[in-house]
Amino acid sequence: MQEVTLTEADGVRNLHFGTHWVQGSMRLADPDAIELEYVQQMMMWALFDPLPGRIVQLGLGAGALTKFCHRHFPGATVTAVELHRAVIDTCRSAFALPPDDARLDVVERDAMAFLMDAANRGAADVLQVDLYDAEARAPVFQSAGFYQACADCLAPGGMMTVNLFCDPPYHGKNLEAMGLAFEAVAWLPEVHDGNVVAIAFKRAPVVDFSALYERAAQIRGAWGLPAQSWVDGLQSWMQQT
Repeated sequence: MQEVTLTEADGVRNLHFGTHWVQGSMRLADPDAIELEYVQQMMMWALFDPLPGRIVQLGLGAGALTKFCHRHFPGATVTAVELHRAVIDTCRSAFALPPDDARLDVVERDAMAFLMDAANRGAADVLQVDLYDAEARAPVFQSAGFYQACADCLAPGGMMTVNLFCDPPYHGKNLEAMGLAFEAVAWLPEVHDGNVVAIAFKRAPVVDFSALYERAAQIRGAWGLPAQSWVDGLQSWMQQT
């Protein structure tokens, strides 16, 4: 990885790995909010599980998801796995990432090594995956073996959300690999310059869209996240498949 660099514009601080690609952002006036739309979409698992016990983040980025989950899910433990110490240190010094406590553990470790550790098998209720290098051309891990390891890390009713920032052929490659490891996979319409956020279920859920819209309204009221648009996207996906 190249050096960690920062830029600021219009009240937003951005994290870079020595390139122009934005690896995460924080609004200075509201450091615990989730600034980027695709990162907000990574929270769509909350439509299905309002009370997870353990949340794991693979790839810390600017710490937005880790901070948000730590703040808004007081009954959950939150583990963030990040390969580079410089990213962790920058999140603590420049992106308001709180210190570790009884519910927060930021681990300097390779994501695949974390998944393959027997101690983590079946231990997470939610897995949030956002793994990119400095060039950000495609996810660092895209194989069927990687997504099987993700599924193995989840509890029986667990879910995974994944940011797929890549060219369309790689979207299909990743979604196909997820489909081999999970009972159900869905995704939202593309946002920004190629971000597609997918959700994978270890066990296929029974989907009640009226209940999802009710939950979306609760999420909007509590956290200000545009959760109705997530349900709209899931419904549109279901109608097209």
